[in-house]
Amino acid sequence: MKQGFVYILFSKRNGTLYIGVTANLTKRVYEHKNKFVKGFSQKYSVDKLGYYEICDSIMSAIEREKELKKLSRKKKLDLIEINNPNWNDLYYDII
Repeated sequence: MKQGFVYILFSKRNGTLYIGVTANLTKRVYEHKNKFVKGFSQKYSVDKLGYYEICDSIMSAIEREKELKKLSRKKKLDLIEINNPNWNDLYYDII
């Protein structure tokens, strides 16, 4: 079974957030960065990888995405703050 990823993108520190799921994290973030993904992330320039989790399967990643989307904004920001306190764009760490 193929692993999956759930991720949080941000526009700037404490800015707009986007939560997504993918089977190929580097490719997907690249698509966001280059505005290949039409919609919310393109409209609000949400293209910096702030947080991600590796899941055993794409189905478990989808379930985790649903859980993260139900969290309050504060808890989403806390996930980034705890794991990435400098709000670095983690894309450059994974490529």
